[in-house]
Amino acid sequence: MAEMSEKTAIAQNVQETHVLEIRGLRAGVETKQGRKEILKGVDLTVRTGEIHAIMGPNGSGKSTLAYTLTGHPKYEVESGTVLLDGTDILALKPYERARLGLFLSMQAPVEVPGVSMTNFLRTAVTEVQGSAPSLREWVGELDEAMRRLRMDPRFANRSVNEGFSGGEKKRSEILQLELLKPKFALFDEIDSGLDIDALRIVAEGINRAEKADHFGAMLITHYTRILRYVKPDFVHVFADGRFVRTGGPELADELEQTGYDRYLPQGKSESALA
Repeated sequence: MAEMSEKTAIAQNVQETHVLEIRGLRAGVETKQGRKEILKGVDLTVRTGEIHAIMGPNGSGKSTLAYTLTGHPKYEVESGTVLLDGTDILALKPYERARLGLFLSMQAPVEVPGVSMTNFLRTAVTEVQGSAPSLREWVGELDEAMRRLRMDPRFANRSVNEGFSGGEKKRSEILQLELLKPKFALFDEIDSGLDIDALRIVAEGINRAEKADHFGAMLITHYTRILRYVKPDFVHVFADGRFVRTGGPELADELEQTGYDRYLPQGKSESALA
């Protein structure tokens, strides 16, 4: 859908480029009223080194896209393909997609009582990398990553997200991002519920990880405030289950001024879609 950015072209000269291709993706969910189609033919190409901001009204299918790509069983794919470096990931289980380099930062991270952060993270890194990091190196890397995110080091021994504030949960997501080093990261409203300081810390974490690991990103958001810190290469408007417009960073400023009404299905309001 979008042309290769200048940043991606430069990065190709120094780092291997990976490609995530979404073509004609249609998916739906079963409801009490019957099957409901949510994704209605999604097309997008994301390359490592690119940041794509995905903006649109409530209920348009942005989060469904993220969860469908990562294999949530609630959403059934009807047609289309999703290729990661040529591999059809729709045929893979969620953990297999993660091993290939796909990462999802959830809008509402779940709590996992009884599983410590450090054990959870080391197990996840082991699964993705194929071998366990040495304990000494692991402790040092974890401590440093938590320090950069201004997380209390005692959180490493607490259960995953249990009793964490909203901001602490989002920092936990970025901690996972920095340690797992994915090829592609999907951020589902990572900015929701964050105060100014937490937003800056989370954004700095995304920028730091992208610079270090050169991943491609799909940043789902309603608002432009996080885009002041995480600069997108492309901005897409997602409405009624598909991309309806693509532009540069200036498109986000336009949306801030004009809203999404012009992109809503005729006769519907944003509240009716939520």
